[in-house]
Amino acid sequence: MKLRYKIAGSILIFSGIAISSLALVLSHTSACGPAPTVSDETELMKAIVYRCYGSPDVLEFEDVEKPAPADDEVLVKVVAASVNPLDWHFMRGTPYFLRLMSGLGAPNETRLGVDFAGTVEAVGSNVKRFKPGDEVFGGGNGAFAEYITVGENGALAAKPANVSFEQAASVPIAALTALQALRDTGKLEPGQKVLINGASGGVGTFAVQIAKSFGAEVTGVCSTRNVEMVRSIGADHVFDYTKEDYTESGQRYDLIIDMVGNHSLSANRRVLKLEGIFVIVGGGKGNWLGPMMNPIKALLMSPFVDQEFVMILAQLHQDDLAILGDLMQAGIVTPVIDRRYRLSEVPAAIRYSEEGHAQGKIIIDME
Repeated sequence: MKLRYKIAGSILIFSGIAISSLALVLSHTSACGPAPTVSDETELMKAIVYRCYGSPDVLEFEDVEKPAPADDEVLVKVVAASVNPLDWHFMRGTPYFLRLMSGLGAPNETRLGVDFAGTVEAVGSNVKRFKPGDEVFGGGNGAFAEYITVGENGALAAKPANVSFEQAASVPIAALTALQALRDTGKLEPGQKVLINGASGGVGTFAVQIAKSFGAEVTGVCSTRNVEMVRSIGADHVFDYTKEDYTESGQRYDLIIDMVGNHSLSANRRVLKLEGIFVIVGGGKGNWLGPMMNPIKALLMSPFVDQEFVMILAQLHQDDLAILGDLMQAGIVTPVIDRRYRLSEVPAAIRYSEEGHAQGKIIIDME
């Protein structure tokens, strides 16, 4: 055997071993650890905690140390929070490559939840923009708790007076995803045609309303039970996916926002204009590449087609939260709320979220 074949064979063997080893490391799930000891002098609060990856059964409703704001932080008494798919992805540690960020074997951050709304209880010595008593909403680690600290310049904005805490808590991740997908990634302009696949979900209900505020002609895709709701929030046209396939409609769209991933990219190309944009927000489930299959295919396809296929990961920006606050205050965007749960019922709320049939947002009420 020639030397170059021996070298190539050795490289393949070592590559296979390295990939297999990485797969074993990423997929390993450690046992749940014990709760840390808390001093009798420690001020406590209730929160949802998880110390290992798994189903909602790993979530615990516990007494934990109440946080204190640093010099540049705001302490918020949480009135309401909301559930996002991001929560159960972190809870399960899937897809496994997520664990490179969240922790190998077990989560580095044991608190769950991002979206919240509440009242400022205390501020750090350097904080100027907020004061105790202010009503705010935003995003931060560990929102499934009675209190949360957020940086003054972080994802925190004033809650409009005419918006409830529940409505404000539903906004951060879902509405920011919709706004950034339409405005930044999708480059939506007045008069353009946009199709929103998954129009009745958390991101979808915001996307329909925000797209209408941009002056677009909006088509939503949802199930039979959600058709009237999607129309009521502004959709000009609605496909009931149980009865018709939008990829066979013969229509053409400037922009498609896809939260579902239930059609191939080639099928979506049929209804996307020549220079249209396809934005991937959600996708299939799976422990490995399930949610990433369409983004990977999009990356491979994009250099060979005129249309643009791209995935979006929303960023929690304070300025964009303020924009959404203004839209809610003006009555242009009204959050759609499906079910409400107490803080102790977060495991049940996440189970419902994982089913994928929520109409709008799932709320966690602290009171």
